[in-house]
Amino acid sequence: MAGAVRLEPVDERNLEPLLSVAVAEAEPDDVMPPVDAPAGWSHARREAFRAFHRDSFGGLPGPTGTQMYAILVGDEVVGMVRMARRDEPGTVEAGMWLGRSARGQGLGAAALRELLNAAAAVGMHTVVAQTTARNAGALSVLRKLGAKIREDGDRVVAEISLDTPQA
Repeated sequence: MAGAVRLEPVDERNLEPLLSVAVAEAEPDDVMPPVDAPAGWSHARREAFRAFHRDSFGGLPGPTGTQMYAILVGDEVVGMVRMARRDEPGTVEAGMWLGRSARGQGLGAAALRELLNAAAAVGMHTVVAQTTARNAGALSVLRKLGAKIREDGDRVVAEISLDTPQA
């Protein structure tokens, strides 16, 4: 997969391609909140995926306080990255997933770097992310971008200051 990473706000144009990547290259629990539905990518889970993303079409000012972006390489959707307002002023929480075929190529770091730029552009000062100690890929990306990492058992909290230069 070659080309520059760019982010597009998730909307009706890219929602179905995003769902297609999720179905083909990710597990439901990795890309959306848990749903009371049959296992796998059942019709109910696909509808819940659509609803989950549509709920955030309003972006940071909207009711969910969340801006979701499709991650694109060229014209191909390869995953999603989001930022969600936190209670602390100037702080958003980041989350991301990539389809299996897009992992291990530096795309996660590039997408998160773009998200940091987007967060700074709307006046944010801090981006936090949570993962597990087992998620080596996420930890590598977070460290590469200068995150301060705090471990608490299997839970890891990372904090990136947008007021200092990024790697």
